[in-house]
Amino acid sequence: MIICRTPLRVSLFGGGTDFPEWHEENNGLVIGGTINKYNYIHARYLPNIFNFNFRLRYFETETTKKLSSIKHGPYREILKMFKLDKNQIEIIHTSDLPALSGLGSSSSSTVSAINAVSALTGSIISKKNLSNLAIKIEKRILKENVGHQDQIFSSFGGFNCIRFKSGFDFSVENLINDKKKLMLLNKSSILIWSGIQRHGQKLEKEKIKNIKKKFIFQNLKNIQNITETAYIEFSKPSWNLKKIGSLMNEYWLEKKNLSKGVTNKRIDKIFDIANNNGAYGVKLLGAGGGGFIYILCSPKRKSFLLKKLSKFVNVDFQFENSGSNIIYNKQLI
Repeated sequence: MIICRTPLRVSLFGGGTDFPEWHEENNGLVIGGTINKYNYIHARYLPNIFNFNFRLRYFETETTKKLSSIKHGPYREILKMFKLDKNQIEIIHTSDLPALSGLGSSSSSTVSAINAVSALTGSIISKKNLSNLAIKIEKRILKENVGHQDQIFSSFGGFNCIRFKSGFDFSVENLINDKKKLMLLNKSSILIWSGIQRHGQKLEKEKIKNIKKKFIFQNLKNIQNITETAYIEFSKPSWNLKKIGSLMNEYWLEKKNLSKGVTNKRIDKIFDIANNNGAYGVKLLGAGGGGFIYILCSPKRKSFLLKKLSKFVNVDFQFENSGSNIIYNKQLI
């Protein structure tokens, strides 16, 4: 039995510039961090007494004899990649928070499954190779409408700046090496659940289409400039959270123009409550249309803001540094 734990992520700046359709020509960068809410993959070989070869459990349960008959695209491609078509294998997925919520859960699940299946075969995989394999499966093999940040965040862990270059290359720079800064960020952060699950790929497909037609070139260029400014702020010895929050609000104005359906009345209501009660900055996570909303505020203002937002679910969390890890490894058969 292998158990792999992989974090979800909060992306604060640069979303959109991680699409290869953008960064192949313009480079790109994102800033964000992984949090102590996780996806888990349990993987094991099954004894040969079952009348099927593969059992997958996620929001559905699949049992099948043929690898090619597996409906879950990433899991099917992972098993194919590791040449496990003649084995009997079970993969079980669980998560601390709901999917389709803007926390990169889909890519986190893919990363976790690659790491778990790799460990099942006795292989150790590096963080960068883990990221690249997840990107290869989701973007190049399955042709999903996704960017490249989620796979990297969940593989590496930590609060990072990820820079994208042409040729699908990237670099990862950790922005918090000081425990006091990490503590400050945790005390200044709120995560609110909008109550809306949404299929982000529909919005992402529209964004990619708009990138190819250069409809949103200036918006993405503005996002890139805002993110560079945020990088400078995060790199300073002491942070100006008000300045960072102001940049988040500037970024939100640009994000709303990337595609239709990014916001709605419920999301706007949460933004209004936060902004009218002293938040430094507010950020809708993920593609848009629902999911989680991140709020940056003064630690002294946090309790007051939570009372004002009491009609909505608050998820207590902290930023973490572990990335994707095998937390249990014992072959049972």
